[in-house]
This record gives sequence, C-alpha cells and structure tokens, in this order.
Amino acid sequence: MATTGSVNSGFTTNVVAQQNAVKSTVTDKDTLANNFTQFLQLLTTQLQHQNPLDPLDTNQFTQQLVQFAQVEQQLKSNDQLGTLISLQQTAQQSQALGFVGNSVTVDGTTTDLKSGSNAVWSFNMTKPATATFTVSNATGQTVYTGTYTVQAGQQQFVWDGRGNNGNQWPEGTYKLSVVAKDANNETVAVPTEVEGVVDWVDLTQNPPVLSVSGQEFTLDKIKRVTRSGASTSSST
Repeated sequence: MATTGSVNSGFTTNVVAQQNAVKSTVTDKDTLANNFTQFLQLLTTQLQHQNPLDPLDTNQFTQQLVQFAQVEQQLKSNDQLGTLISLQQTAQQSQALGFVGNSVTVDGTTTDLKSGSNAVWSFNMTKPATATFTVSNATGQTVYTGTYTVQAGQQQFVWDGRGNNGNQWPEGTYKLSVVAKDANNETVAVPTEVEGVVDWVDLTQNPPVLSVSGQEFTLDKIKRVTRSGASTSSST
C-alpha cells in the first residue's frame, strides 16, 4: 500500500509541475505578444508622424525587431526543452518501477541481515591478495572477522550471521570493512558494494529513489543487476 501511494503521489507531483511550467510559458508568450503589438503600434504611429526632414533611425527599430524575434525563438526552445525533460522524467519513472523486486548492486558498505537469508557484499579485487573481512553491527561492535586468500576479479563476501564463536547474531544492519595486502605486503584498496532487492520506489523524488536493503539510492548509483556469481563466504 505504501508503494502504491508513492507511485500515485509521484505522478501527481509531476503533473502539477508540468502544468505550472506550461502556465509560465503561456504567460511569457502572452507578454511577448502584447509587447510586440504595442511596439508595432508605436512604430507605425511614429512613422506616420515623423518629420520628413529628420526621419527615424531605421537601424534602431530594426534592432528591436531582431530582439523580439530572438526572444520568441528562445521561448520556443524552452518549450522543446521542457518537453524533453518531461519525457526523460517519465522514462526514469518507468525504468525505476522495473527494478522493484529485482536484485541490484550499488556502492556501499552496509546491508541488512534478515532471518533465513545471508548478508551479502560484492567487491572487485584488482590483484591476488590476503584480505581480512570484518563485520560490525550498528553500534560499531565487531561481530565477525576472517582472513582469506582472495584471487583477482569480481566476487562476493557472504556472511551467514554467525560470529567467530559460532553464535547467531540477530537481524539488523551490518557493515563490512576489508583490509587487503598483496604478495609484496602492499595495501590493496577494496571498495565494497551492496547487493539487495529493490523493495520499493519513491517517485515523488526527482530523480526517483530506490530502496535497497533499507537504504535509498538513485538510479545512477545502480552498477548492475546481479543474478549469480562467485562468492567468498564466512561459513566455509
């Protein structure tokens, strides 16, 4: 029900914004038309009553005509840009809705541990290294740590929720940090990514916001849709 409300509210917000943009453009056009009409009336009157011995400077009102034409062209360009923006927003909304229920990967260190499922992080190791994976809870307490030999490539770290003592930790939000060193004992940077299911989409935001494992991300943060892959697990 909350998702449906967000969708309806999002479309309503966009419609109102588009209506306001149309009203603003119409007002600008009306103002330009009125000013242009008044300008022509004044110009015609001046031409009718000008002094033959001291005629009006044609360059001056020619420049004014050119300025009116430029303003009119700019308003037309604004109309076209507004249409393109509206189409882009609609496309983003459609794309965002398509992610609901799918598993995606975004940059991040924090994910949720839920009953009956593991906590999953993805990472890309640039070279073979010995890596220490440390999982901490929301209060910063270390709940699990393990050291593995990891090969280069894109892979996953899967935590089953058990600490080093074998006890099961409760559901909640957990953070992963990775410290890795190569064969020369040099530090290897290991940025982590969060993999999770898109629970809902908030279309009232521009751009739309996706909820992934309790965190909010925009569409540009999604790196890939993950179906399967190699994993490094704390349970092995």
